[in-house]
Amino acid sequence: MRKMGFVLLLALFAISGIVSPAAAQTTIKIGHVLNQDHSWNVCLLGFAEEVKSETGGRVLIEVFPGAQLGNEKDVIEGLVMQTIDGGLVGGGSFQSIEPKFGIEALPYAWPSHEAAYNALDGELGAHLLAILEKQGVVGLAWWENGFRHMTNNQRPIQKPEDLKGLKIRVTPDKMRLDTFNALGASPMPINFGELYTALQQGVVDGQENPYAIIFSSSFFEVQKYLAPTGHIWGSALLCVNSSVWGKLSKEDRATVMRLAAKWRDEQRRQTCEQENEFLEKLKEKGMQVSAVDKEAFQKAVQGVWAQYEGVFGKELMDLVRKYGK
Repeated sequence: MRKMGFVLLLALFAISGIVSPAAAQTTIKIGHVLNQDHSWNVCLLGFAEEVKSETGGRVLIEVFPGAQLGNEKDVIEGLVMQTIDGGLVGGGSFQSIEPKFGIEALPYAWPSHEAAYNALDGELGAHLLAILEKQGVVGLAWWENGFRHMTNNQRPIQKPEDLKGLKIRVTPDKMRLDTFNALGASPMPINFGELYTALQQGVVDGQENPYAIIFSSSFFEVQKYLAPTGHIWGSALLCVNSSVWGKLSKEDRATVMRLAAKWRDEQRRQTCEQENEFLEKLKEKGMQVSAVDKEAFQKAVQGVWAQYEGVFGKELMDLVRKYGK
């Protein structure tokens, strides 16, 4: 009778939905600031679908594009405070909690996509993820934002001197401001969500972003000149807070990590494949593309490297030099 009673009790638990923590369904809401047609969003949706399938529905990923969960600063604060589940966030934006995250955005640090990948998938990325882990943030994979290029509404940009006096919107971190000051521009930090209007109304003359963002955000409607400077390469970190990560079984964690890496590779592939495609589309939209003297730009920002040697430390700077050869 006791045995029968125990069996009945288990059956009642099953009917009422009381299950073991390892089998519990966990929903992870992941936010980012870009548009629905950007490769971040496309690949996040693919990632979410495969996570659901391969975990048997135990892990559900919900994707919130277009800053629905807040701007990148909001998402990072929420991750640290454990109030936002996850995000796909530009790596440099983590400077708000640790200045060393600015190191990937040293101007002209990376001669190619592959050099940056090797650094972030290798020792440099591991070092940065260890810093985040202490803040309660778990990095799943380094995705990509790509090389940044300049646009403006005033004149073609071919050499640093052409930037003199131009009001250029930049991300709100100190090294980006210092970089554009070194180039002779007047940098202005403005939230990405407000950028189109700021360009349209002439609050700023120009901005700097990868081709994909310039196109998907329709900046060609309010910008005339495009300079393919490739001055900075940026990562994108797919991450979750430690609380939601702790809800997953060891098996499901392994699955999520594997799929994060799989879709990292796909997102990177799309970024590289689409670079020339988006450049041609921007030309078709009427943007005038200038020939850029990259050597002159590289020379102009050497003072920024010297200035930030003490901020990042010799160990990290040596890693950038190692991978950036």
